[in-house]
Amino acid sequence: MKKSDLIIVRGAGDLATGTIHRLKKSGFRLLVLETDHPAAIRRQVALSEAVYSKSACVEGVEAVRVKDEKQMLDAWKNDKVPVMVDPMGESIASMQPKVVVDAILAKHNLGTNKNMAPLTIALGPGFTAGVDVDVVIETKRGHNLGRVIRSGSAVPNTGIPGIIGGYGKERVMHAQAEGILRNAASIGDIVEARAVIAEIETENGTVPVEASFSGLLRGLIRDGYPVTKGFKIADIDPRKEELQNCFTISDKARCIAGSVLEVICGELE
Repeated sequence: MKKSDLIIVRGAGDLATGTIHRLKKSGFRLLVLETDHPAAIRRQVALSEAVYSKSACVEGVEAVRVKDEKQMLDAWKNDKVPVMVDPMGESIASMQPKVVVDAILAKHNLGTNKNMAPLTIALGPGFTAGVDVDVVIETKRGHNLGRVIRSGSAVPNTGIPGIIGGYGKERVMHAQAEGILRNAASIGDIVEARAVIAEIETENGTVPVEASFSGLLRGLIRDGYPVTKGFKIADIDPRKEELQNCFTISDKARCIAGSVLEVICGELE
């Protein structure tokens, strides 16, 4: 492949944005496919926000929402990354990309397959390299984070976040009920344990969402988002002094992005 060839990335959450950012800065031509209602928690570093706001910028890379091929070409001319609402990947066949990267991080395969492009890459569990896709990238924190897997699968999803500052599962909060989320705090706030960071409007009244411990509110789903019970809605970082972490791509996302870039560069003529 050549750098001018099209790479399609499915998903634009915070981890996917790390890959999009790395590929864009490396000079590749990209099209990003998203759902019409993205649920990114670390919204300040997720280019999926372009779906809602028409544009989003993360560390100098700007993404814009597009509706068709003409708008996609305009985005490229303006040195921006086009984001198209296409959750099923229906446009992939007509676009004929040389690479498809599944960065949805759904923990299971939502339809990506080896027939979509000459090179297919998937991030995380739910895929088998050599069967569903050509290459899988390990996304679990630890010794093998970012490992390129050409045969086999990533570590199955444990449902337990990696340890940061001594905290694991406590870092992530989930909705206690179904309803509409209303934010009472903002990303970047220092919150104390049991402080109300949001409320869920339900049919039977309002349910408060309390901080699980004291720390930096690194992620919080959009105000007004409809959530179901158990839905992941917030992320707290115990390292209160790390405010910049809320607005910059994480070490994990950068590691995964480097592995994706390695695989793609191996295909360059």
